[in-house]
Formats: sequence, C-alpha cells, structure tokens
Amino acid sequence: MRFDGTRDYVATDDLKIAVNAAVTLERPLLVKGEPGTGKTELARQISQALGLRMIEWNVKSTTRAQQGLYEYDAVSRLRDSQLGEERVHDVRNYIKRGKLWEAFDTDEKVVLLIDEIDKADIEFPNDLLQELDRMEFFVYETGETVRARQRPIVIITSNNEKELPDAFLRRCFFHYIRFPDEATMRAIVAVHHPGIKEALLTTALTQFYEIRETAGLKKKPSTSEVLDWLKLLLAEDLTAEDLKRDGKSALPKLHGALLKNEQDVHLFERLAFMARAGR
Repeated sequence: MRFDGTRDYVATDDLKIAVNAAVTLERPLLVKGEPGTGKTELARQISQALGLRMIEWNVKSTTRAQQGLYEYDAVSRLRDSQLGEERVHDVRNYIKRGKLWEAFDTDEKVVLLIDEIDKADIEFPNDLLQELDRMEFFVYETGETVRARQRPIVIITSNNEKELPDAFLRRCFFHYIRFPDEATMRAIVAVHHPGIKEALLTTALTQFYEIRETAGLKKKPSTSEVLDWLKLLLAEDLTAEDLKRDGKSALPKLHGALLKNEQDVHLFERLAFMARAGR
C-alpha cells in the first residue's frame, strides 16, 4: 500500500515520503500549511489512489472530541419514557455514532480525515490521544469497548492557527506543505488548465508571486486562488498583453480572485499612487 500521487494531484517527493511513512508506522499524518495548499485534497487523493473509502470529520470551533466517538441523547430518552415508548428500554436507540466510531466499525481499511483540528478548543487534540493511539474507546452507557477492526489511515490537517499539544504531536508523523515554487506551480496548473498559453502563464505567475511577496500584505493568495484567477483569465480570453499594468493601478486584472480583503486592495492602490507621485 503505497502513495505515489495521482494524475489530479501534484505531490512533491517529500510529501509522498511523509504519507508512506505515516502509513508504515500506522500513525496519524499531521499536515500543516497555508490555507489553500491542498491539505484536505491530499486526504481525498490518498483515498482515491489506494482505493479506500474516506470518512471526513470537519472540525469547527464548537466541535467537541466526544462527538467524534458518540453522543448520547438523554433528553430524547427522557421524553420517550414519559410517553411510554417501547424503544426507551434499549439505550442504543439514543446513541449517535461519531466519525471515529464509523471508521473503527468497518471491516475495510478506510482513510479518516480530521480536517482543521486547530479550529477547535486547545483541549480537543488531547481528548483524542488515547483513542487515536490505542484505536479503541469505551462507551459508558452500554458498557462496551469499541475497537478498530482495521486501523484507519488518519490524516489530520491544521492551518497553524494555534499550537497543538506536545503529547499529541508525539503521536503523529508531521509534514509541512511548503508553498509551491514556480516549477511546482506550473505542474499544478498543467493539471487544472492544460493547454494554457505559455506567455499568459508566465506573465500571470510573475504577477502572482510579486503579489505574494508584497510587504504588508494581510492575506497572501493561495494555490487554490491562483487556479481560480487563471480560470477567470481564460474565461475572459485575456492575453499576456492584457495583463500588463499601465501604471494607473497596481492591481492585477480580476484582482478579486487574489485579494480577499479591503486592506490589501487599498495597499496596492497606495503603491500605485506612490509610484505615480515618484515620477
């Protein structure tokens, strides 16, 4: 069972090594990187490449670790007992299985994605230590222990919004997805926009990397955003010549695909003003 990338996903050598190391060690793969660098898509591509079903747990700020195991609906059981419902005698009727339980309770090996773990409370990762390490957990309401029939391949993503506990990090294999250099970006673009003209691509990528390197930028545009931008450029049938800026504005054509807040738009407007004033 080896991951070598897919036709639709450009995986660097160090990323492929990290995935295969995590699979061999049977440890969760913790993937960090800027938003939009393909962390979530990596799990989907691993699932596709290895022919495994994927179970996705999207973490939010309100998500609790217990929800990944199971939730017991005591309120519904109380209501049913007052109504004399027959189902009230079996507590299993009031237990909702979480994504970890779903991944554990299958005869097939699956890919389990825990997406954006850093969105949750700081205690969230610690609350999953034993379950991810031992691949089992105890259900207090029924007195049963749920053990993984097949150890899932666990992919955990983080946008680095907050530090994760050391005890949690020790149990993971770690990989940071660096932002693609121009050569890698060209390979990524070739997957999504095959046949794009060389002159347009060169001019567009030059502007894109110039934007990313602009001092004072609040949010750097990501890989997914440059792909959206190129899609718009192609849809509008723009050429490399059309992308050339005339000095009146430092903003690139269709800049709304790249700049996502007013501070960054104003930054480029000020840069254009300063450039004109300096002439």
